[in-house]
Amino acid sequence: MNKRHLTGIVALGAAASLVLTGCASGDNGDAGAPAGDEKGTITMGFLPAWTDGLSTAYLLADQLEKLGYDIEMEDVVDAGPLYTALSQGDIDMYPSAWSEVTHASYMEEYGDKIEDLGTYYDGAVLTIAVPEYMEDINSIEDLKGNADLFDGKIIGIEPGAGLTKATQESAMPAYGLDDYELVTSSTGGMLATLDTAVAAEEPVVVTLWRPFWANDAWPMKDLEDPQGAMGETEGLHFLGKLGFADEFPEAAEYIEKIKLTDEQYGALESLVTSDEYKDKSEEAVDEWLAEYGDQIDWLITE
Repeated sequence: MNKRHLTGIVALGAAASLVLTGCASGDNGDAGAPAGDEKGTITMGFLPAWTDGLSTAYLLADQLEKLGYDIEMEDVVDAGPLYTALSQGDIDMYPSAWSEVTHASYMEEYGDKIEDLGTYYDGAVLTIAVPEYMEDINSIEDLKGNADLFDGKIIGIEPGAGLTKATQESAMPAYGLDDYELVTSSTGGMLATLDTAVAAEEPVVVTLWRPFWANDAWPMKDLEDPQGAMGETEGLHFLGKLGFADEFPEAAEYIEKIKLTDEQYGALESLVTSDEYKDKSEEAVDEWLAEYGDQIDWLITE
């Protein structure tokens, strides 16, 4: 696997500084061009800090390599550049897209130049959350009038994330959170702030999502959203550039079969993001395959 710009969880805090590079560089050549006896090269673009994509990228790379494809990885700084690159054919696929709700605006702009390769997980949702020790804050409604408790800040992630847009343009106006500032930086930055606050049992409110390993790593609770301002649940999709299925027919047919349950997905993400497998994502996938390989009929285990 060519990992020209691949970054592990250790670099979460620096993920916001990454840019999409080398997608059409001379050492890459045509993304679908055959390499010897291989079936071609598939370039996957993803955001390292968004660990659903990080986890599924490594799983998919493992499986597609076993089918005979060469895989190249590209880190991307934010969702906007990723969808742009996908629509332009600079990358071949995006291995974990929130395209139904969270990234709907990107799909409206670029959807006619993108292929939906299938849904691998149902029930994903955006949330605003606080630590469980904040017993009096149970709903987004409870944030109103309590800005001083949180120093007037909701800690967010990347500025271009769909989660950021939903929080800033929908939830905050809907619940009258005019006294708050949505602080954006990166997923790593948000998690660092959360970790510091939880260690001291201080008040903190952050933007989160499910599925996401952070919900298990820290004692978090999703705030109730009686107005539905954070949006409905959605499926997580594999997206390809226009023409992907024609260029990589066997890969497209295989990708469409992939489905993950909560338990399977949670175990995968937990391993990939664990300290034990830091910078060893391929080994994390191997461990996951050893545990779940005989339970999932679409897996290629040898």
